[in-house]
Amino acid sequence: MALTWTHKDRGEIRVHENLEELSIDLVDYIAEISEASIKEHGAFCIVLSGGSLISFMGKLIEPPYDKIVDWAKWYVFWADERVVAKSHDDSNYKLAKDNLLSKVNVFPRHICSINDTVSVEEAATEYEFAIRQMVRTRTVAASDNSDSPRFDLILLGMGPDGHVASLFPNHPALEVKDDWVTFLTDSPKPPPERITFTLPVINSAANVVVVATGESKANAMHLAIDDIPLPESSLSLPARLVHPSNGNLIWFMDKPAGSKLERFKFSE
Repeated sequence: MALTWTHKDRGEIRVHENLEELSIDLVDYIAEISEASIKEHGAFCIVLSGGSLISFMGKLIEPPYDKIVDWAKWYVFWADERVVAKSHDDSNYKLAKDNLLSKVNVFPRHICSINDTVSVEEAATEYEFAIRQMVRTRTVAASDNSDSPRFDLILLGMGPDGHVASLFPNHPALEVKDDWVTFLTDSPKPPPERITFTLPVINSAANVVVVATGESKANAMHLAIDDIPLPESSLSLPARLVHPSNGNLIWFMDKPAGSKLERFKFSE
């Protein structure tokens, strides 16, 4: 059973016994937010990331979720994308398509992915334009207190360095405020060319989930959640900057990733 508590500033923390429990809890949460969003405004606008996150969502294609989720009302976006061909193994789109989207009844026209035939700068511009059009037509809600879209749920992974989406420590992309989507040509992780949502977009979501597993994430998780001064500037740990202005923040992790959290160590 997960150890769960709420931090006064950093949202709800869920430390799971194992990856199976984490996956079940995550999928339950996604299905719950999907149902609530569709009841409220007729659609569910979900933002995916790459990496192991997609594998944790795998139970969505199994009973009972495959039958109770209203896939026709889903609109799918990506928090970041590697600017490679959609058939390339580095593509977040390919990862999600192969392991999730091709196995459920999400309408292809509801899947908002990048143009993989243009430059990284053009891909970012076109992606932002497409989302702005969807906000204009009210397919995606607009934030009440910022010039940003208000996605129903943004799902983020976190790296050992504390990066989320393609927002890396001390990178200029962290300071972009006026654009919804920005681009990198010098990603610290390959491939170097990427597009990413900016922090104002992430922090305007109704719900943000950060998923991290494994002992290699433990120190970054500690720095992102616990009440400690950061060793350098706040830009040194992007996960610490995830702070929805008018939404919910939930951290899903396994025991190794949560092993350095002060509350978890105290509970052991």
